[in-house]
Amino acid sequence: MGFGSYDESEQQEVDADFDDDDAVKSGENSHEGTIEFENGATSDELLDRLQEIKDDDE
Repeated sequence: MGFGSYDESEQQEVDADFDDDDAVKSGENSHEGTIEFENGATSDELLDRLQEIKDDDE
């Protein structure tokens, strides 16, 4: 069989009959809450660092 040829005998049968017991239940992994993150730098420090990065690119 050459490149690009199509042969139906090479196709596989896929069992797409799923039970609800096998399915992922999306509600099982839902989380509610908040997250807080502090990087220890002030806004001015972060802006200064951003400017340094921009200046390095030039």
